[in-house]
Amino acid sequence: MKSALLSILLLTLCSSLFAAKPNIIFVMADDMGWGQTGYRGHPILKTPNLNAMAANGLRFERFYAGNPVCSPTRATVLTGRTNERAGVLTHGFALRLQEKTIAQALKGAGYVTGHFGKWHLNGFKGPGAPVLRDDPRSPGAFGFDEWVSVTNFFDQNPIMSRGGEFVEFKGDSSDIVVAEAAKFIDKHRPGDKPLFAVIWFGTPHSPFKALEADKAAFGDLDQASANHYGELVALDRAMGTLRKKLCDVGIADNTLLVFNSDNGGLPEVKPSSTGGLRGHKGSVYEGGLRVPGIIEWPAMIKPRVTSYPACTFDLFPTVADIVGLPSESMIQPLDGISLKPLFADEIGERRKPLGFRFGNKIAMTGPRFKILSENLKEGSFQLYDILSDPHETTDLSEKEASVFEQMKKELMAWSDSVSASFEGRDYPEGKVTPPDPESIPWTDHPSYKPYLGDLMKRWEYQPTTRGAGKGGKKMKKHTN
Repeated sequence: MKSALLSILLLTLCSSLFAAKPNIIFVMADDMGWGQTGYRGHPILKTPNLNAMAANGLRFERFYAGNPVCSPTRATVLTGRTNERAGVLTHGFALRLQEKTIAQALKGAGYVTGHFGKWHLNGFKGPGAPVLRDDPRSPGAFGFDEWVSVTNFFDQNPIMSRGGEFVEFKGDSSDIVVAEAAKFIDKHRPGDKPLFAVIWFGTPHSPFKALEADKAAFGDLDQASANHYGELVALDRAMGTLRKKLCDVGIADNTLLVFNSDNGGLPEVKPSSTGGLRGHKGSVYEGGLRVPGIIEWPAMIKPRVTSYPACTFDLFPTVADIVGLPSESMIQPLDGISLKPLFADEIGERRKPLGFRFGNKIAMTGPRFKILSENLKEGSFQLYDILSDPHETTDLSEKEASVFEQMKKELMAWSDSVSASFEGRDYPEGKVTPPDPESIPWTDHPSYKPYLGDLMKRWEYQPTTRGAGKGGKKMKKHTN
């Protein structure tokens, strides 16, 4: 009898916690590789705050970015769909106004919503500039009540846009965006609305420019790598600040906090950013897609490490399941699934495979096997057993011929579905409207002309200094 009563009480408690809508915070690093955490045993980088989050939450060994570059992955977070369905082919492509976002859905469900940091979904290339107030694809256009945002990557002492007002900040970019998110939390916590905040760091994307104290431990590295790892020190510190804020204001227990990166690590950084995985940013090998992934929700998640494959496009369906969002909040077809059942315990193999398409590269991974092509035009495919061969060293396309043919068939059917979505078949209009804008540098757009005189005086917009942090090397190109 006592056992039965205890079970009833626990079920009642769980039901009440789910009834009290959780606060939700999505945090994403920019170009952080799968191997760049202390909990994964990185040889030089210590990440005590991410380690603590991983120990207190659900740590994923196989968490995937929705794409091997940044803008596409951001589209998957907001829509629950693979990026090409939403029109975001590569970096600097705009998210379609016909898409439905998680921010819009949560706002409709009574949440107050905020975006802080890198946006990169309004169709602009080039280093991050303040998002203009009248930008038709600003964070506000996609459901964010408040935003302090830039078009792309940003670094020390950035100039950002607070809902369209240009603001100059001092300090490391990771500290800055978390401080702005903390103000958002302080402002709205006393109210009767739950919070949804998206924090998208500009770190550790180039230009590599860390504070002197943050890179002091990496003096034996080349200057670019030292600055890169120094930026990750600041990112980890900012995560500690955020988690402490949640505790200090008393909302940590019922806050769903997600951390991940937007794509795999960078090849030029030493020691390895990918933890030894094959490939890197821009590749559909594991090193380009597999990223750090942690979900923390003390009230509902049993801390543990899981090998269940999950992806950024699972986040929207997961939240929809938790909050009880109506099905019409999301455009079909979805590529993601709800991870809510995984919060309590392991749930067996994932039945819905994960698909990725980037230019002429394509991949699909199931619970065990992964099929990919780095050059679809050539018609060449490879098959790997990701469980026994995570480094993708042995092509099994001949040895496992039946698995290979079945997965290839599934992959190409999924790809055909994505192509239909890209043409606009998923929308009520049956077409893309308005047409997708051309992806161009923000400096070439007429809306920025009145600001160019002042903006181009800043260090981050100077071609000769971009990426050359103090003692760092120049980076010739910044398009991601």
